Amino acid sequence: MVELLGPAEIRGLAAELDVRPTKKLGQNFVHDPNTVRRIVELAGVGAGDVVLEVGPGLGSLTLGLLGAGAEVIAVEIDPVLAGRLPATVAERGPEAAGQLTVVGADALRVKAADLPAEPVALVANLPYNVAVPVVLHLLAELPSLTRGLVMVQTEVADRMAAGPGSRIYGVPSVKLAWYGRARKVAAVPRAVFWPVPNVDSALVSFERAQFSFENKKSGTEESIVDKEALFGVVDAAFAQRRKTLRAALAGWAGSADRAGAVLAAAGIDPRTRGEQLDVGDFARIVAAAGRAPRSSGA
Repeated sequence: MVELLGPAEIRGLAAELDVRPTKKLGQNFVHDPNTVRRIVELAGVGAGDVVLEVGPGLGSLTLGLLGAGAEVIAVEIDPVLAGRLPATVAERGPEAAGQLTVVGADALRVKAADLPAEPVALVANLPYNVAVPVVLHLLAELPSLTRGLVMVQTEVADRMAAGPGSRIYGVPSVKLAWYGRARKVAAVPRAVFWPVPNVDSALVSFERAQFSFENKKSGTEESIVDKEALFGVVDAAFAQRRKTLRAALAGWAGSADRAGAVLAAAGIDPRTRGEQLDVGDFARIVAAAGRAPRSSGA
């Protein structure tokens, strides 16, 4: 049986390692065993699952995942924390020690080749300042990831799961939607962390799905679209989100007239704003850009 960490154990480990949680690394350690159990349950991981955990810290969630029978690949940028984690597992769940691999690396730069196996799930308490970039990087780099559950700042969770037309809908919402479905599943109280953060937290789940979009002219489903091209259009559309798409995409397309022609070819009103489009609409813009004629000035 794996013993989870409580408040006293968390503070004891921090004191032993002379760890002083920093805002720069987004370090807020979960010290409530019931919260850990809830996260593991909501993640739906168990025996035989290879789970990627980013920022395991002192090991609270790591122990919970191992206790559920999962194989855990823990990516930790802090060498002191990375070095202590195997010993913590050996002390509190020796029978699960062989299920853990610690990779000392920056999650924003980790590659598939850096990992000993292909993870199927991402379960993590992510540093809030890099949560979205980390998730997008890992989804792009690790096609084996089919699902995940991450704890992030509530405002970030809302943006990740937002739909078109919402004030908080933006770049993270669209790019995550390209990979699959994201949804906010639960709030996490501040009191379960040490130190107590000055922001609220929430859990976001996602499931990877094969991207497709409707060709409105033929009525058929298409799946071929260049991701980088799509993301470029999304970035351009939301860089000036108060402008109409005709104006916002002028730089991307080469001119406002060219942007208008592409939008018309995609079946989208040029007066529309980016926050009104779903990921399929952005894909249609990319597809139309390859068909719409260029003017000599563009």
